[in-house]
Amino acid sequence: MAKLALLIGVSEYEPGLNPLPGSVLDVDSLREVLVHPEMGGFAETDVITLKNPQRQEMEDQIYRLFANRSRDDLLLFYFSGHGVRDDRGQLYLANCNTRKDSGQLVDSTAVAATYLQNKINSSKSQRQVIILDCCFSGAIAQGMTIKDDGVVDVNAYLGGKGRAILTSSTATEYSFGSETTEETGLSVYTRYLIEGVKTGAADTDNDGYIGIDELHEYAARCVKEAAPAMTPKFYPMEEGYKIILAKSPKDDPVLKYRKEVHRKVEQGKGKLSSFAERLLVNKQNEWGISAEIAKQIRDEVLQPYREYERKLAEYEQALRDSVTAGEIQYPLSPGIEADLQEYRQHLKLKESDIVAIENKILLPLKIQYEKVLETEEDLLENSIEEVQSLEPEEDSFEQSEESFNHQILTETLPGGITLEMIKIPAGSYLMGSDESDSEKPQHQVNLQEFYLGKYPVTQEQYQAIMGNNPSYFKDNPKNPVEKVSWDDAQEFCQKLSEKTGKSYRLPSEAEWEYACRAGTQTRYYFGDDEKQLGEYAWYSQNLLSALFSKSSTHQVGQKKPNNWGLHDMSGNVWEWCEDPWHDSYENKPDNIKNNGNIIWPDSNESRHILRGGSWNNTSRICRSANRDWNNAGIRHNYNGFRLALCSF
Repeated sequence: MAKLALLIGVSEYEPGLNPLPGSVLDVDSLREVLVHPEMGGFAETDVITLKNPQRQEMEDQIYRLFANRSRDDLLLFYFSGHGVRDDRGQLYLANCNTRKDSGQLVDSTAVAATYLQNKINSSKSQRQVIILDCCFSGAIAQGMTIKDDGVVDVNAYLGGKGRAILTSSTATEYSFGSETTEETGLSVYTRYLIEGVKTGAADTDNDGYIGIDELHEYAARCVKEAAPAMTPKFYPMEEGYKIILAKSPKDDPVLKYRKEVHRKVEQGKGKLSSFAERLLVNKQNEWGISAEIAKQIRDEVLQPYREYERKLAEYEQALRDSVTAGEIQYPLSPGIEADLQEYRQHLKLKESDIVAIENKILLPLKIQYEKVLETEEDLLENSIEEVQSLEPEEDSFEQSEESFNHQILTETLPGGITLEMIKIPAGSYLMGSDESDSEKPQHQVNLQEFYLGKYPVTQEQYQAIMGNNPSYFKDNPKNPVEKVSWDDAQEFCQKLSEKTGKSYRLPSEAEWEYACRAGTQTRYYFGDDEKQLGEYAWYSQNLLSALFSKSSTHQVGQKKPNNWGLHDMSGNVWEWCEDPWHDSYENKPDNIKNNGNIIWPDSNESRHILRGGSWNNTSRICRSANRDWNNAGIRHNYNGFRLALCSF
């Protein structure tokens, strides 16, 4: 029986990946508690640390950790650094030599999560703890199995058999490891794992031992207060939740006091009332704790709450300063909105707190803007008349499928929900237009045949695969799903592909425009007359209609399709494409032009293409060539997606 650990921290990276100074500190601090005889109890020689290693060194040490072990050995693997995904959504652990080429991960320079999974699954050890403090770390739990020979010999000190996987994030979210806590310099999640062991506060049942489930529960609770946007996850397998990782000072007065402070602070939601303060003073005196130690404990317990309050104040002040300087005006420009979203993600603020602050600062700007519009009575009256005269009737458009004579692939999803894909013929077309700089220069693109969704992905289809419906407009399950980010769409494609055995994905930008045009080169796929757009798309006839009407998404397929049988290519919801954003088509590589089925990569992968316009956009935005972008993590009630599938 042995207790062995491999701790890897990567702080230094090639250009394209941000440095993470806290990662090597994470390794040192975790090692300190593991080898402490009154805490982790690991032998110093049995804890291997790697700081800024290369790929081969990482793989060698991973192999050594899990190979040739006995059933009762306790194995701990810890990684702090960048988790990166390839273009198929597969997770890799980055090292100091990991690099990207034209925005794409060079997978031979990183450790594939599947390599780690294979070594874990092939190990004879029945007590394995995997801790990943990196982006997308929840993906590691997919495909894991437990090796069990049926022999039960549970040692009381090591706890139950099985495996426990602790991750700082889900399979789709960033863990914000690059931002460290101010007091320690450690990554947010790791800081509280270490604190839970070092102080003994994670021993919630007061039995003198810290189970892995107790440790994660403590850390996740603290992270929730310090960084609400992070979602640490715990994946126990068999009796993995019972694995004992460390000891705690049972019946220690200082630990009892710390737990009492935690209880009162949580009860007060980050505040200590005067009554709670008096109670704690009485406990302090009763248990013989000095005023200095008591204050230190209170400060440590209150720290994540105070840190979050500081971030709220910072965000509010930043908004006020931007308004005063004239940087923010209403309505917000797409660029400012994208910057704001990235800033919110960096601060890891709760959505409800963001709304409260922005209502206080930005709502007056909106009200003032609306009042200015109201004073322009003539313009408003003319606009209302225009809306009424152009308002399309909401009758369903019915046409037999045979008249299109298209090959349709039908997928049956859980619950009997169907997904229809239309085969798009091979061909070439002139991509872009002269109406906007971002749509220039026009250029010839060649494509092989592929399948594209007949409709945008609907709420019921999304629910069938993902198990939830994030949409703001939930009136009809056949409405397109919205409030989905590019990252959400990627996860949907991955899960659907796993269920069906087919390679579902988002369309490339060239594929999307080719399918939208359906053999046309006009402004819209039906011609140049925007007055006909109401027959084909749900959209807003003018800016005032977009601002003041109670528009929303609509059931898919209620408007006329294009020549290839695709519905809602304009309006209803913006549709994510696979490509990252480029400001124009200048310098587009020949290989992308010659094969429009592949994406045009970019070093800045945080921004991705949106196409088609939505229910709250005007006619010009719904043109076949129009293009826009947003950050990959953005969720709006006008952003959805449509699926693509290779037929070659």
